[in-house]
Amino acid sequence: MKDIFELEITVTAEDIDTLNHVNNVVYVQWMDTVAFKHWAFLTYKNPLPEYVWVVLKHEVEYLKQAVLGDVITVKTWVGETKGFKSERLMEFYKQNQLLVKAKTIWGMLDAKSYKPSRIRENVLKVLQPVK
Repeated sequence: MKDIFELEITVTAEDIDTLNHVNNVVYVQWMDTVAFKHWAFLTYKNPLPEYVWVVLKHEVEYLKQAVLGDVITVKTWVGETKGFKSERLMEFYKQNQLLVKAKTIWGMLDAKSYKPSRIRENVLKVLQPVK
């Protein structure tokens, strides 16, 4: 079973576009925020400051709309991880209705050199604590 991290977001006026729903770019911003909050949660007791993460690729499927005042539940978990890349999956829900599905490929870099760093066992234990 996958380890799921959840976060709630309430849609504000700043999130709304001229079509009166959450702008697509806002979902990408939320993806970034949720990923960093999940990483902070996972590394709270054992920080890994020697690494930083960068986005290599986003895939987003917009299924339904969200509007001002909606409470969105974001669920995220780590997918396939190998080399210096790690897949993060997300789903955005309004109540039990799936609004958006997303996958981001992240690359792990050495925090000093900003060069790709192979994901080793110490990081794998954090990303995928249950196998």
